[in-house]
Amino acid sequence: MQFIKSAILYTALAFGANAVVADTAELEALREGNMKKLQFHSEPRVTSETVFFDEADAEFTLADFKGDYVVLNFWATWCAPCRKEMPSLSNLQTHFEDDPVNVVTVATGRNPVPAMKMFFKEIKVDNLPLLRDPKQKLARDMGVLGLPITVILDPDGKEIARLQGDAEWDSESAIAIIEALVAKTGS
Repeated sequence: MQFIKSAILYTALAFGANAVVADTAELEALREGNMKKLQFHSEPRVTSETVFFDEADAEFTLADFKGDYVVLNFWATWCAPCRKEMPSLSNLQTHFEDDPVNVVTVATGRNPVPAMKMFFKEIKVDNLPLLRDPKQKLARDMGVLGLPITVILDPDGKEIARLQGDAEWDSESAIAIIEALVAKTGS
């Protein structure tokens, strides 16, 4: 079934799909399991310009990641669903390491850097960034209510989809969705 859905999507792309979000029906058809929670927007949404930080206090904004698709995950060290989900985000990053896809993880709220490092060490994640939003400014600007929340940004830095709660980001469904987005950009 997954193969058929993928074949239909790639055929549609080959015949000139226009905007990244214009054909959300094809992307939505790829959603299975807990990826059914992923909601595509009818139009891309402007994102926040709020500054957030890495573990050494270097400043970043979402604009720093323009040019690639971004799977932006908001999490916290105390969040049990985040602990469950984070390894699948790590696997997603590994899968797309040679593609224009970045998994960007931002700990929001009070998350001391040593606790963040311990969190990643305990779950054996070493390929995701330790970024933080200590005063929850970015999370508030992005309408994050509850954790985890994952937002997909297009290469222009606009939000095109959102998933509330944890998900299996290394599932066949999630990978097919991201591959389809990357394929649309390349067409």
